[in-house]
Amino acid sequence: MTMERLQGRWMPLLAGGFALGVLVTGGSNYAWQAMQNSFVPVSCHANDAAKEWRESVHYGNPAGVAAGCADCHLPRAFVPRLLRKAKGATVEVWAHFAGTIATPGKYEARRRAMAETEWRRLRADGAQECRDCHRPEAMVDKDKREVGAMHAAAVAGGQICTDCHQGVAHVAPSAAYK
Repeated sequence: MTMERLQGRWMPLLAGGFALGVLVTGGSNYAWQAMQNSFVPVSCHANDAAKEWRESVHYGNPAGVAAGCADCHLPRAFVPRLLRKAKGATVEVWAHFAGTIATPGKYEARRRAMAETEWRRLRADGAQECRDCHRPEAMVDKDKREVGAMHAAAVAGGQICTDCHQGVAHVAPSAAYK
């Protein structure tokens, strides 16, 4: 077969496959962006994590700013978001239907493990989800001058937000679960 004849057969298939890939990827990203609100996680976590979040400074504060579930639990960049969603679609949805955290007791029993998983994920990307809204270098308090120096030292020392700030939007696991 000649090269022209091969191109005549494969090029439309290749172009069609590429177009389909772009549509599926773009469509998935659009759908996931549309689900950025907290409806999806709150529908499953209404009596545990969502309740804690509603009582936190990340839900209600004097500035009127509310961080939703995705703001803290999903990376903004497409590929990391895709990977995080894939994990959520497998591990977390399976755990939900298996009843792993179906009761308050089961939720409490898994609290430390769930928190540690999130802390590891945040450590891996330098707490980027926190830094999407908060700038450590801007963390100052006119009444507590040491706050700025503490944040500067923490950043310089390689610490991330959750090294000091655990239990900001959810109840932190107690030492009893170590």
